[in-house]
Amino acid sequence: MHDIEPFYGWREKYIAAEDDQSSFFGNLSDEFNFTNKVYNYFIHPQWDAFGTDTLYLKILFVDYDDHFAIIEFIGEWNDCINNDIMFLKRNVIDHLVQNDIYKFVLCMDNVLNFHSSDESYYEEWYDDIKDDNGYICCLNVLDHVNQEMVKQNIHYYANFGTHLDDLQWRNLKPKNLIIQIESILSTQIKSLH
Repeated sequence: MHDIEPFYGWREKYIAAEDDQSSFFGNLSDEFNFTNKVYNYFIHPQWDAFGTDTLYLKILFVDYDDHFAIIEFIGEWNDCINNDIMFLKRNVIDHLVQNDIYKFVLCMDNVLNFHSSDESYYEEWYDDIKDDNGYICCLNVLDHVNQEMVKQNIHYYANFGTHLDDLQWRNLKPKNLIIQIESILSTQIKSLH
């Protein structure tokens, strides 16, 4: 796991550590000392800690004018033991929502497991953004993670599934990714009526 870096293709456009509105403003990553672990496995030092021992993230892009954030994750999402969603909501998401972000894209290619406890923080997050036509989209969720998220009713608050699981998001510019996601969500809504 130590050689899996967060996506760096948009770094010329956005770096959370250089964004004075970011909760990670001023964070310095040591390129040579590996200190963060997911269980017994060191992870690349570019991943940012936000309060949990099993899940790390990197805010890849934020557009304050178009109200969206793209966040990549690595590790095990464990609400049951570590309450990862509480740390994510309180230490990262609340700060973004306060800065008028209400469209969230979660890149979950490297989320290896998901263990839920209850839906309260997901529901709160959804309630924070729904009046602005906001959304939470999870991209490229592994099948067993997807099944666990459905089993725990996370699909009531976040969009994920086959329509978002083969999205080659790294090949797109951030705004084009949002356009593609919103097209998928629009098509999904039309098919329900």
